[in-house]
Amino acid sequence: MWGVRDHRTVEDYGQNILGARKAIPAILELFKQYDIHATWATVGLLFFAKKTDLLSGCPPLKPAYEKAALSPYLELAQLGGDEAEDPYHFGRSLLELIKGYPNQEIGSHTFCHYYCQEPGQSIATFRADLVAAIQAATAMGVSLRSMVFPRNQCNEEYLSACSDLGIRCFRGTESSWFYRRGSRQGESRLTRAARLVDSYINVSGHNTFRVGGNGVINVPASRFLRPYNRKLAFADPVRLHRITSAVKHAARCGESYHLWWHPHNFGSNFTENMSFLRKVLECFVAMRSRYGMRSLTMFEAACG
Repeated sequence: MWGVRDHRTVEDYGQNILGARKAIPAILELFKQYDIHATWATVGLLFFAKKTDLLSGCPPLKPAYEKAALSPYLELAQLGGDEAEDPYHFGRSLLELIKGYPNQEIGSHTFCHYYCQEPGQSIATFRADLVAAIQAATAMGVSLRSMVFPRNQCNEEYLSACSDLGIRCFRGTESSWFYRRGSRQGESRLTRAARLVDSYINVSGHNTFRVGGNGVINVPASRFLRPYNRKLAFADPVRLHRITSAVKHAARCGESYHLWWHPHNFGSNFTENMSFLRKVLECFVAMRSRYGMRSLTMFEAACG
């Protein structure tokens, strides 16, 4: 689907894309069971049911990335007519499903999976992109109040545009140097390796926080929930402890913990990923019972 494939092809990632159609209903049911409030950051392209509507809803100004392949607009001509014909690029039915569950917020992931720090884009094209996303969501009865910047490329200069258009909060990155995102071309192997190690061993700290500030509020990430990997399955108890120890720390200190992932991450190895998530949620439920820890959407955390 738009915004989750990171411009990988259907051929090499199709199983995960279609697998998300199984994962999303299951995750929603798990959230309902454990009374979990969550934000689902969604690209504006997914709000449309038909290709004709999608094409007419695109912004008049589009990013002119120096690396043209970053733009999803190049693929529009190849789309099928609707979700039944092209389940890889349409997802309106899934948004309707999310909207129908309690305590679920639909947030923005920009309109076209907009990269805010890639050469060739500008504040004018970003603003046009966000306007298009808001219009697409409004037509579905959704108010966009939370922002997750694609690939965590938060451009501080663009937060004023977010504020002007009604966005109240965004997901920032963890504070450690290896989580700060710039252009995709600037990432090193060392940076990626550090993030991988930190998923298992406490390198960067618990990344818990207290929400506050002025303007568009930063609700920073604490941990990316990495999907199950057969080669690293032996270390899953360590990966689980990395997360649950931080959740417990947040509960004891009256702080917040922000876990995030993509639904398509559960598209493969569905059983293993759901089992791992359930264990994390069971830890949260224990902390809710013992310390009064609450589950909140991004908007609720920032403004509730």
